[in-house]
Amino acid sequence: MTQPPPPPPNQPPPQGGYGQPQDQRPEQPPQPPQTPPASGGPDVAEPQHQAPGYGYPQAPQPPQGAPQTPPPPAQPPSGPPPPQPGYGYPQAPQPAQPPQQPAGYGYPGQPATPAPAPAPAPNPYAQQQPGAYGTPQPGGYGTPQPGYGYPGQPGYPGQQATVPAQAGRPGGDGEKKKQLLIIVAAVVAIALIIGGGVLYANSSGDSGGKKDTAGTSGGTGGKGGDKGGSGGTPTRGDEKVPADTNAKVLFQVPMPKVDDTTTVSGSWLTDKVYAKSGVAEIVGYDPGKGTKLWTIKLPGPVCQVTRHVTADHKTVIAYEPAMPTKDKRYHGCSQVSAIDLDAGKKLWTRTVKTGDEPVNLENVTIGGGTVALGSTSGGAAFDLATGKALWTPKPGDTCYDAGYGGGDKLVAVRKCGDYDNPQLHIQTIDPKSGKVISEYKMATGVEYASVVSTNPLVVAADVGDSAKGRGISDIFSIDNKTGALRNKISVPADRYAAKCDGITRIEGCSGIVIGNDRAYLATAEHDGSSGSFRDTNEVVAFDLGSGKQTGQRADAGDGYTITPLRMDGGNIIAYKEPPYDKGGQIVSIDGASFKETKLLENPSDRAVRDAETTFSTDYAEILFHNGRLFMSQVYASDFSSSSERYLAIAFGTS
Repeated sequence: MTQPPPPPPNQPPPQGGYGQPQDQRPEQPPQPPQTPPASGGPDVAEPQHQAPGYGYPQAPQPPQGAPQTPPPPAQPPSGPPPPQPGYGYPQAPQPAQPPQQPAGYGYPGQPATPAPAPAPAPNPYAQQQPGAYGTPQPGGYGTPQPGYGYPGQPGYPGQQATVPAQAGRPGGDGEKKKQLLIIVAAVVAIALIIGGGVLYANSSGDSGGKKDTAGTSGGTGGKGGDKGGSGGTPTRGDEKVPADTNAKVLFQVPMPKVDDTTTVSGSWLTDKVYAKSGVAEIVGYDPGKGTKLWTIKLPGPVCQVTRHVTADHKTVIAYEPAMPTKDKRYHGCSQVSAIDLDAGKKLWTRTVKTGDEPVNLENVTIGGGTVALGSTSGGAAFDLATGKALWTPKPGDTCYDAGYGGGDKLVAVRKCGDYDNPQLHIQTIDPKSGKVISEYKMATGVEYASVVSTNPLVVAADVGDSAKGRGISDIFSIDNKTGALRNKISVPADRYAAKCDGITRIEGCSGIVIGNDRAYLATAEHDGSSGSFRDTNEVVAFDLGSGKQTGQRADAGDGYTITPLRMDGGNIIAYKEPPYDKGGQIVSIDGASFKETKLLENPSDRAVRDAETTFSTDYAEILFHNGRLFMSQVYASDFSSSSERYLAIAFGTS
């Protein structure tokens, strides 16, 4: 995946923090092919179909006797070339040997001859969970984990065992009996493995607390919220399947020219407007045509945003009071404005100060109709509708509100203690008064936490600095009412692809969404089916009440990698990043059956695909609603013209 440019060099050092933010300087993304410029920048909306020229990747011919499905081209248009088949390239099965069904990723291998049923295979994702945080686990942290996907994962319930017919052998009664025994043994083995996996999952871990029956709410990243129920009773979503899922490029927004790396984070979607931050401005576009509807000019760059949008399409931003200059590269993130997205206007503007000094805000969100802002040096809370000051974070000698999580409720991440021994307090607070309703104290030594959801309350953290830079090694499911820990779920970075940035963005998580009282996570990439030479991954589910895997799994498919974006009622909306010769997809995953339904598929033309793949799922803002997909960057850089052509791009179905 491509990575975004580094944060602006004019950002000030953290004030009173507990460590420097991680360096996120990315690798250079692949340079998209140059196309003749059109009005508003290069246009990929209607790519020309041309016959492949010299050097265009050709499909390699398999050796005689090999399976007819060829490996992918030796030189894909972008990214490193896939490995070529060498010694051991699969050959045609020999007739003298009983054929065996190849074991795909996550499925148990079939026995070639009748044999006693194997012992139940453990679910590679299921893990022993403690009843409460700090309960000793066998081996403790650092205990070696089984390899990803091995031993084999249980197959889908109802999966049929098949045995290919033997070539060159007569079908006598003895042979029929032998085949029948093979089939019976295979079916029994699979049934035992499936049953064993369920038994293993249901017997491991401890609930560690009573169930929270509150409704669910996950981060949406824009249009569409979670209206799902609790514990596997998902409600119907709003997204409809179009008659034709093939999408086209609706419009693209050129990358602004800048002299230095500048933040342009923030994008929001309503039924009427797609709004995107530019350099010291917010611009509203017609979501179907891309024409500008309005522009809000700002005195300085946008520095903090929230993904939350109210039911009447209001949001909030924080920005600098002036543009950077040679003498002063950064003016502090001290200005706050509420925005009416449909009307394209500021509702009110406030400056947050401590005494006479402006506060450099590090977090902004909306929860329960309140705008909450936090930082190491102070914060504030305002009524979203009126801009009236409501409360300020409670001061303390060794504590401060690092930031807040919003949505249905308001949750504070409060950091206490000294530099060498910090402790995080996760507090559900009353949005109007700031009064603490409940509190959960994390183990000392955990420096940063991210709020994934406020209702139900789910927090992610890197425990023991084991997340390999991804910011999440464990998920904490907490009761909003009592502050009691429901469960701590281990999600090691080598097996799951979720990413959080609790250092600079309290709500900055990707690859994980919450709904139906479950956590839906993308797994780490791994080899695809045998002989495909393409990586893939899945979305799996954890029950927040039990802390165990539900057994549900949605496969991306060979060459695709799937990332959950948000909830749509009780369904999961997910984006599939494509292989080198396909366009990306948006799918809806049924919250009960986990059946995937394709809602949109982007063009596979190389120019379009090259533009699409510059938007990394780890960092880019990806919004989908009503058959339209919007992808945008969070940084503009002085080298953007050569590596990232577009600030935003929109796709849509007919």
